[in-house]
Amino acid sequence: MFMPRALKVKRPAQGSGQVLNKKSKVAQEERKDEVSSETPVQKEDTCEDTKTQEETIQAGADSAGLTESSVSEEGHKSVPSDTEEEEEEEEEPVKSFKKSQRWPEPGEPVCVMCGRYGEYICDSTDNDVCSLECKAKHLAQMGMGTGVDVFNRKDKNGDERTPPQQPAVDTGGVGESEAGYSYREDRFISGLTEEQVQRIKQELGIETQGSNVRRPILEFEHCGFPATLSGNLKKAGYEAPTPVQMQMVPVGLSGRDVIASADTGSGKTVAFLLPVVVRALEKATHGVGSPVALILTPTRELAIQIERQAKELVMGLPNMRTALLVGGMPLPPQLHRLKSSIKIIIATPGRLIEILKQKAVQLDKVKVVVVDEVDTMLKMGFQQQVLELLEQVPEEHQTLLASATIPAGTEELAGRLVRDPVRIAIGEKNQPCANVRQILLWIEEPSKKKKLFEILNDSKLYQPPVVVFVDCKLGADLLCEAVAKVTDLKTVAIHSDKNQWERNRILRGLLDGDFEVVISTGVLGRGLDLVNVRLVVNFDMPNTMDEYVHQVGRAGRLGHRGTAITFLNNNNKRLFLEVVNRVKPTGSILPPQLLNSPHLHEQQRRERQKAKVEADDVLVTKTNLLDIIRKHDRRKK
Repeated sequence: MFMPRALKVKRPAQGSGQVLNKKSKVAQEERKDEVSSETPVQKEDTCEDTKTQEETIQAGADSAGLTESSVSEEGHKSVPSDTEEEEEEEEEPVKSFKKSQRWPEPGEPVCVMCGRYGEYICDSTDNDVCSLECKAKHLAQMGMGTGVDVFNRKDKNGDERTPPQQPAVDTGGVGESEAGYSYREDRFISGLTEEQVQRIKQELGIETQGSNVRRPILEFEHCGFPATLSGNLKKAGYEAPTPVQMQMVPVGLSGRDVIASADTGSGKTVAFLLPVVVRALEKATHGVGSPVALILTPTRELAIQIERQAKELVMGLPNMRTALLVGGMPLPPQLHRLKSSIKIIIATPGRLIEILKQKAVQLDKVKVVVVDEVDTMLKMGFQQQVLELLEQVPEEHQTLLASATIPAGTEELAGRLVRDPVRIAIGEKNQPCANVRQILLWIEEPSKKKKLFEILNDSKLYQPPVVVFVDCKLGADLLCEAVAKVTDLKTVAIHSDKNQWERNRILRGLLDGDFEVVISTGVLGRGLDLVNVRLVVNFDMPNTMDEYVHQVGRAGRLGHRGTAITFLNNNNKRLFLEVVNRVKPTGSILPPQLLNSPHLHEQQRRERQKAKVEADDVLVTKTNLLDIIRKHDRRKK
């Protein structure tokens, strides 16, 4: 049976350093849950009862703020007594080196550094680690010291370490430096003339609609963020804002509702995360299971990526915790996470509704809601779930909607979810990313595999890792076997039938360069920052042009240039007109079989006829009334 991870029970610093806080077994877990809600004085009394245990663990190693998580093993026929359990725990010190740690079972937490069992939680970053060695490396990687002091009880000057943060009472959710932050337009931005602002927006391809729209920033410093948040931005590599961030961040910080459309890989995630983090800083936590911010996404992978970016931004900010609530992963750890004071929830709709029914979380204190990939979220599959969740949110809240493609029908529905919104469009709306070179090839079905093998053997085109999109799960598995057998390349398939642990492993391997070819269904098609991918092959043309735009965009992340090759034939005749209308303006060469297709000509004829009918539907006025009557009379003759 999978047991939830242990509560992070903090104890006051004693002597010269911090102490590893070990969790009791199942029999003691309920008592610890009660202890965690008591005052710090009550916790101190509890800690005295376990003094012997602490001394033994101190002798083993200093945990430096690590908290052990536990998994109860199946098949135990006899339950040992409390005394025996305490003796066993006393004998087990914190693991100093990763080689001493086992590998995780499916569903168990994973070390962020080496992938072994994430037995402990690092208090400084809230990430899972397997040992003191990996914690030291993790802290050094995150720019929080060299990590050497993890193994030492005292600093060189003999001073005691800062005691761990007490989780008992939330004093408002902000530290002194973060208190009272509110966005004020920078003097430099205010000093620009209206003509200069319009010229900047025109050069950056920024279009806005709405009343009293805030001027775009040119640097993150223009926002005047608290020092910790500004430092986190730089550590995460966000040196200068992208166009969507320049416009969306100040509008979001001012509390306005936003509907944003921008190219794939343009930085929309940080554009909505910054207003979310600031709003969470402003508001105190309203108790356990009452978040301030809610972020909804259509896929688990996208939710995991957003939470990782959110953790980078909130690192070091007081009382800022996130919770990831997604399907395909064990429910108990997610429920256990909600027992802490959570500020930001990142979730897929189905899992969040499931948890709401268990009354483990309430949305009645939410102040800001983000719906990422809003065009997908408002389609029939998710629409009812999203609307059901928004009914649980107070009427007075800020709404941020974002996607690379927002069709007219979806935008109309999205408009009902917001009040007096600012509409932001970056570049050509609903168009493929300008950084991606698009190649469309007319390939009949029997020849597709052969053409794919030619591309993978072409030194000019082949740039690993390559992502190949197909339209079905079985097709992904079969094509994966064929590619591996013919080309000898490290190939793997990813789709929704694989469990979440396996999908996470594949995605991590793709980012680390462990795989040369990844065959995927649409699970990798939206939102994911596959920054090292330069070549995408649409083996099967997507069902809609919006999906095409998203899949092509995997090859042009964060301003990098890439190539997208798409196989096309008469099976995709329904999309011929849209393909020509969207791809031709980019300068891409279209295959002659497409341009000469009778299906395309028929679709163009119908479009012209429809446009003519719409032109005929003119407004009747006194001046043109007689002309309209004569026109209709001639038609009757």
